[in-house]
Amino acid sequence: MKKLNIVFMGTPDFGVKVLEGLIEKHNVIAVVSQPDKKVGRKHVLRHTPIKTVALDHNIKVLQPSNIKDDYEKIKDLNPDMIVTCAYGQFVPDNILNIPKYGSINVHASLLPKYRGGAPIHRAIINGDSKTGVTIMYMAKKMDAGDIISQREVIIKEDDNLESLHDKLSVVGRDLLLDTIEDIIACKSSRVKQDENLVSYAYNIIREDERLDFNKTTIEIYNHIRGLSPLPGAFTTLDGKLVKVYSSYMSDRVFTTKDNGEIVAIYKDGIGVSTKDGEIIITQIKIEGKNKVKVADYLNGIDKDSLIGKVFK
Repeated sequence: MKKLNIVFMGTPDFGVKVLEGLIEKHNVIAVVSQPDKKVGRKHVLRHTPIKTVALDHNIKVLQPSNIKDDYEKIKDLNPDMIVTCAYGQFVPDNILNIPKYGSINVHASLLPKYRGGAPIHRAIINGDSKTGVTIMYMAKKMDAGDIISQREVIIKEDDNLESLHDKLSVVGRDLLLDTIEDIIACKSSRVKQDENLVSYAYNIIREDERLDFNKTTIEIYNHIRGLSPLPGAFTTLDGKLVKVYSSYMSDRVFTTKDNGEIVAIYKDGIGVSTKDGEIIITQIKIEGKNKVKVADYLNGIDKDSLIGKVFK
């Protein structure tokens, strides 16, 4: 197979396996990533995951605050192809039009469904049974380019954000490598997206993380796993913030209880009343304390005192 000179543009963990696959099969001549950010209480400057991979392989790294500023640097590299994957900035046409084989993007949904920055979160939160990866040509409008290839992934009932993210990143890597082969061999297709089928997966904001116990049990269950392990869904109890990371569903119904009320204590969890039943919370982090299994949390408190309290 012909090896291409590729400029890769990406930032978070999702692109790591994609980049590693490209490094193995092609010649990645540069990586473009978002600027490093300060994290934690000590404000330590941390490399983006993609930059870390690039440095490990002695690949040139560019980190412009505005990608337009590095137009000439990318042009001088004269890449055969530009590949983007969760880069985080709009890439202008004067960069997209540089490569002989075009500029393509790896997106974690079956476009035109879930354009935007949080397609994995939204697919789980919305209770979808499947999602997938799309390889498309880059365009001015967000995630609106012509589709080259797609591959479906089943969302299992016990998948959370982390497990589905990891599966999709592997599928994205494999689909991209197969698609590049087809592009080189002039065997690839180019299909316009149906604008009537477009939906959006906007980035998660703070209010999206709040649990609403007035919803059905399955809606709450999907909400929790769609945000786990990060950023985590949250609620409050006795005025303290409580992060919720895992749960399971019960078919018990409590018609006389308030939604959000603690109705039962189990060996492995806390039963909470919902719109149509009960959700059993099994892993939490209470404000000021460490993340723990609820079974361990219950060992250190008066369990009976929880009954009747309400998550708000």
